[in-house]
Amino acid sequence: MSERAIQNQIRNDLAGRCHAFRANVGKAWTGSAFVKLPNGDLLIKDPRPFDTGLPVGFSDLFGIKQTLITEQMVGQSIGQFFALEIKDVKGRVSPAQEKFLAAVVRAGGVSGVARSVDDARRVLGLKS
Repeated sequence: MSERAIQNQIRNDLAGRCHAFRANVGKAWTGSAFVKLPNGDLLIKDPRPFDTGLPVGFSDLFGIKQTLITEQMVGQSIGQFFALEIKDVKGRVSPAQEKFLAAVVRAGGVSGVARSVDDARRVLGLKS
């Protein structure tokens, strides 16, 4: 199964359990003028590339999950940031992705790699 298909399954499963968002990143071109050619191609004058979205290493899915606080704040809940790096069975986590996942945990969030819906539930501490 592709990473995209796994990500969509996880997003569907998390609906109603937490607020999850897909991180969109990409590379595009901009310039001083644009001309659409008869064949549908686009001519960009003074082209220059730019990156969109989030920094390198940012996880595929992120959001807020409700977390119950104990002892001092019994009965209250807080929103806790989470990050899920989605991989298929062959996918490897890059060093930049590992650093981001670790930074989330150091800051009090929850993070991990998910190759399935069950993995995502486990990382987020959600019941099946």
